[in-house]
Amino acid sequence: MKAVETYLINKTKGLLQLLEPPFNTSDMDPGYIKGYVPGVRENGGQYTHAAIWMVMAFAKMGDRVRTTELLGMINPINHGSSAEGISVYKVEPYVMAADVYGVHPHTGRGGWTWYTGSAGWMYQLIIDSFIGLRRQGNMLWFEPSIPEGWNSLRVKYTYLNTIYEIEIIQSPSFADDITITVDGADQEGKIIVLNDDNQTHLVAVKWKPGVKTDTKKMNIKQAGT
Repeated sequence: MKAVETYLINKTKGLLQLLEPPFNTSDMDPGYIKGYVPGVRENGGQYTHAAIWMVMAFAKMGDRVRTTELLGMINPINHGSSAEGISVYKVEPYVMAADVYGVHPHTGRGGWTWYTGSAGWMYQLIIDSFIGLRRQGNMLWFEPSIPEGWNSLRVKYTYLNTIYEIEIIQSPSFADDITITVDGADQEGKIIVLNDDNQTHLVAVKWKPGVKTDTKKMNIKQAGT
């Protein structure tokens, strides 16, 4: 990850590049990617699959500041937040692009848009890694990587025919690292046992910033059995 910081996170370009520099005149032959124009797709541009995995890795490391910063860099809506940005990006800022070009004169231009693979991974990044909503079977728990400046956020989670209205609240003043209630009832083991009862349930997750969930202590596999 130190090499990622040094070589691939390019704040000037606003890109998370797959590699740097691109393969162009070198004798090394990495395969088909050398057939792309330098800076396009896997040949030195931002290949969004890999960029998302990079942000997931920072979230896994517990680096919430970097996770938030890089998530903002790859969020397409931020490429379209100004007329100047749109003039550079040139594609739809409301869908995921498979790649963003990384070499002049097309630096920052979006490539193949409406790319469902990147969209699927972006969804997982936001829900699983950033918001930290984790599910295994009928077990639901939380490992947020949200900024400390965020007081709360809300998620509507649908489990089969049942809705869970979830609010994650964080504050350094909380006595416990994490507490979870469903309809006012404390949840044992800090895990929600999902129940498809065709009802709507209100979930409150109180989270102390900086805490990392120990899933081994939570005993995920045995919970609810």
